[in-house]
Amino acid sequence: MSTRATAPTGARRGTPGTRRRGALVAAAALVVALVGGCAGQSPPGGTAVVPADAGAVPAAVVPAADGCTDATTSYAPDAGTEIAAGSTMDAIRSRGYLLVGVSADTLRMGARNPFTGRIEGFDVDVARQVAQAVLGDPDAIRFRVITAGDRIPVLVDHEVDLVARAFTMNCERWADIAFSAEYFTAGQKVLVSTESDATGIEDLAGQRVCAPEGTTTLERLDEYDVEPVGARTHSACLALFQQGRVDAITGDDTVLAGFVAQDPYARVVGDAFSAEPYGLGVPADQVDMVRFVNAVLDGMKADGTWAQLYDRWLGEALGPAPAPPASVYGRS
Repeated sequence: MSTRATAPTGARRGTPGTRRRGALVAAAALVVALVGGCAGQSPPGGTAVVPADAGAVPAAVVPAADGCTDATTSYAPDAGTEIAAGSTMDAIRSRGYLLVGVSADTLRMGARNPFTGRIEGFDVDVARQVAQAVLGDPDAIRFRVITAGDRIPVLVDHEVDLVARAFTMNCERWADIAFSAEYFTAGQKVLVSTESDATGIEDLAGQRVCAPEGTTTLERLDEYDVEPVGARTHSACLALFQQGRVDAITGDDTVLAGFVAQDPYARVVGDAFSAEPYGLGVPADQVDMVRFVNAVLDGMKADGTWAQLYDRWLGEALGPAPAPPASVYGRS
């Protein structure tokens, strides 16, 4: 979708402290944007990042079901993690790597480590578990760095096998793609300056609030008396915030936790005003892959792997690991 508002060109009115804060940390935002924006390159010493034409598995097998009453309902596993001849997973195994669309600028979920060049985070490690199940090696994986707005097109066009990018499941998206079972439940909150008196989104009436284009996060701003500002990526929102061109950022708590780690002048306020169930995106006509991925996720939830990944990437920012989301099946 296109944004309904563009970033203003003038600086935001604010206190001298606000302007000093923007000057101090704008350089940091530029580094984040540069680090996250290098799609199509192989980081030194890291897992390969591939361009759009890198041989995703072609369309296969069963069409996705029409209709949707519960976006978290997925396809039940039917053969565990066994790989049948002629299946989508068999084709991936023959190719030798899993191709996954990810973020490179969402700290703790999917971000490029500036020291190693590797893309890492909770989403990335979930995708590595799928690579382990298909290919016997969590490093048999290549990444395509995408924006939030790219997530559906790269699946519809079969440019990747999976998308693991803080991908909220909803019925509108099920019309174009398929989702795994829910593997994480996030909540939408707002990030403001430490100089702000706001305690939640209701206190931001008339102010400019940034969210990435093509996201449910941006769409939901229509429900509040704020000025929505679309940006290409989460990091672009952070840069606008640090430059004083928007007053706040809204996003999933997972994303905002990473921003607070990058900017000591930012804080997250208020309670979550939405529930954001994350699923791995899969091409709609590769239901065998959805069922396989769900078997992998169920195994992770049961054997403690999910909790270990949560503790590694999110525990410090979001607190102790909750119980993993229950898998809901029944789609046919």
